[in-house]
Amino acid sequence: MDYMTLKEASEKWGVSSRQVNYYCVEGRIPGAVKMAGVWLMPKGAEKPVDKRRKSGDDYEQK
Repeated sequence: MDYMTLKEASEKWGVSSRQVNYYCVEGRIPGAVKMAGVWLMPKGAEKPVDKRRKSGDDYEQK
């Protein structure tokens, strides 16, 4: 299986590497493993949904 690093995932998903680290620590990326102090995620992993945002209909645009 091919893996990507925090930096690669952050560039792919358009978020900070710190945010990707939070996803890993919280167990929100299936298949993510920590090896020798480095998080590795499967290359095909999807970005977890941001829990800080409400779903589309609940979000009011001005």
